[in-house]
Amino acid sequence: MMGLALDPGLVLDALSVIAWTALPDGRVDFVNRKWSEYTGLGLSASSGLQWQDAVSPDDLPDLLERRCAIHACGEPGGIAARLRRFDGQHRWFDIQISPIRDAEGQIVRWCGTCNDIDDLRRAQEALDRQALDLQLIVECIPVPVTVTSPTGEVEGQNQLTLDYFGRSREELKAWRSHEIVHPDDLDTAIAAQEASLASGKTYNVESRHRRADGVYRWVNVRGFPLRDRAGAILRWFLLCIDIEDRKRAEMTLAESERHLNETINALPALIWSARPDGTGEFYNQYYLDYLGRTLSQVKDHEWTKAVHSDDLPGLMAAWTAIMASRMPGAAEARMQRYDGQYRWFLFRTSPLRDQDGNVVKWYGINIDIDDRKRAEEELRRSEAFLAEGQALARMGNFSWDADTDEIAWSEQIYHIFEFEPGTPVTLARIAERAHPEDMGFVAQFIEQGRRGESDIECQHRLLMPDQRIKHLHLIAHRVTERPGRKEYGGTTLDISQRRSSEEALDRARAELSHVARVMSLGALTASIAHEVNQPLAGIVTNASTCLRMLAAVPPNIEGAQETARRTIRDGNRAADVITRLRALFTRRSVTIEPVDLGHTARDIIALMQGDLDRARVVMRMEFADGLPFAGCDRVQVQQVIMNLLRNAADAMRTVDDRPRRVTVKTEAESGETVRLTVRDSGMGFDPQDAERLFDAFYTTRHDGMGIGLAISRSIIESQSGRLWAEIPTDGPGAIFSFSLPIYGA
Repeated sequence: MMGLALDPGLVLDALSVIAWTALPDGRVDFVNRKWSEYTGLGLSASSGLQWQDAVSPDDLPDLLERRCAIHACGEPGGIAARLRRFDGQHRWFDIQISPIRDAEGQIVRWCGTCNDIDDLRRAQEALDRQALDLQLIVECIPVPVTVTSPTGEVEGQNQLTLDYFGRSREELKAWRSHEIVHPDDLDTAIAAQEASLASGKTYNVESRHRRADGVYRWVNVRGFPLRDRAGAILRWFLLCIDIEDRKRAEMTLAESERHLNETINALPALIWSARPDGTGEFYNQYYLDYLGRTLSQVKDHEWTKAVHSDDLPGLMAAWTAIMASRMPGAAEARMQRYDGQYRWFLFRTSPLRDQDGNVVKWYGINIDIDDRKRAEEELRRSEAFLAEGQALARMGNFSWDADTDEIAWSEQIYHIFEFEPGTPVTLARIAERAHPEDMGFVAQFIEQGRRGESDIECQHRLLMPDQRIKHLHLIAHRVTERPGRKEYGGTTLDISQRRSSEEALDRARAELSHVARVMSLGALTASIAHEVNQPLAGIVTNASTCLRMLAAVPPNIEGAQETARRTIRDGNRAADVITRLRALFTRRSVTIEPVDLGHTARDIIALMQGDLDRARVVMRMEFADGLPFAGCDRVQVQQVIMNLLRNAADAMRTVDDRPRRVTVKTEAESGETVRLTVRDSGMGFDPQDAERLFDAFYTTRHDGMGIGLAISRSIIESQSGRLWAEIPTDGPGAIFSFSLPIYGA
């Protein structure tokens, strides 16, 4: 058999796919049985260009364009398009067109096949949708994410990855060769990934990655597989979490812990930690060095061997109570040093808790308080001695802030004021105890403090609820440690006994002085009587003799004359005695000089201030400015002023219903004289006795001699001045004034 010629149509009908042929111009001239079965169209309905009716209208333009392109180039080609099945359903087909040429190479016909790819296309679309959903999920992850194949090839990254590294997808796919990973960490990263790919297990590795700005930062790469239902790995997801800050924090923490351990060991304090049950766990080096023991010798409960046996029971009881309360606590006990000496320590501890509030550890510190304990003991003894001394001396200490009126007292001052110890002290409470007559002294003391004077002092009386009188002496000094603050520290002394003693002494002195004055006056009187009696007796005798001689018959004229001469002699002798007594009282000659009465009065007041204070006299000075100098003897005028002030104080000795006030005033008079006035608030005198007050030996006091004012007037008048007394018209008391000529007038 030379050969068998087969009909092309039979061959195409035998194919399991749709097949057809077309003329060189593209008109279909044959379709096989599969085409007719699928489309329900025969050859007559598909010949020419009618086959286009079986193509989906959406795909026909692309199909015609592609067919024209294939015909134009004369090369095989293909395209996917949907063909309508006989039931109206469209399915995807892969259409392949190939030319049939003759011996000369001319295209004599076109042959085409259509393979059904609808199921494959739908599967691909599903995969594409899945890939799209997966990409959307990856993009939503807020950290850089890389997706790789099951073998580790990079398939994609989210935008955060591209932005973080600042590289393209192609560069990121070659991450092993583009220094994306730090060279020192590259081998570790590759080994970790390969081990995970081989085992199929997730992996977690930390390495430094180069950021877009060229800076290497620590990144935690976490890889986990995506598996199908059968467990096969479809892809790997790699999450790159920037942990640079955490890494630095960890390194800083590690460094801090190292420094902390070094610091704790170097601190000059005994630092320790214990487990929740109280057993010792950690002791710093200073603790071990202090005890001279090793860690094994103090761990657990061995540390108790260093505690003094007398203090151990109390310390353990306190430690047990602290652990039971789960709160910070403290206790004191003695611990033995490496040299055997015991010293007092303050044990302080505080718990470390977890997030549930459970105690997981106790931390503590032992502070050496031996010196403090000794100082406290010394202070306690000193305070006891001080309190005893203050009680014996009737003295107490206080502090006063003049800006806020905050007052702090010692216990002894509470006893002095008879206040309840510990109760608040205010200026109002102090004023309640002050004697009404002495409120001026208290107010002056407070005013001086508010002005900020450096040293202030006050003596005043307390009127107790039972009408008892107490005398106080307050002394305060401004504290200079806090500039700008008016704070005072001071002392309060109960001088009631001293004042009583002084008053008794003053009375004794006054009585003694009175006795002395009386005795002196008696002696003076006897002396005067003796001196004057002789010439007076001679005068009487001579006068009697003279009378007898004149009465004789004849009268003895010569003898009478001699007797008269002796009488004159005895009279001169009496006059000489009086002259000598006057010179005795005067004692010095007068020296006239310019004297400032105001300044002179200030000196005398300062000299007598102590006596005036004891007499509770309130001084008031009204000295005129620009007053001319007086022409007088300074010393004698001082004696006059002193005498007037003493008389004023004595005149107010029995005054208790008003302030004992003395006013000293200077002023210029009309003409060429200046005046000094002393006014008191005493009992005064009868106006009819205004002149008799200056008579010798006249006095209104039961203990006075009555010669002071007489001598004072003689002094003033000897210097061309005038001294007088008067009754004030605007209140009780008396006024004594003297005037002196202006110097040079």
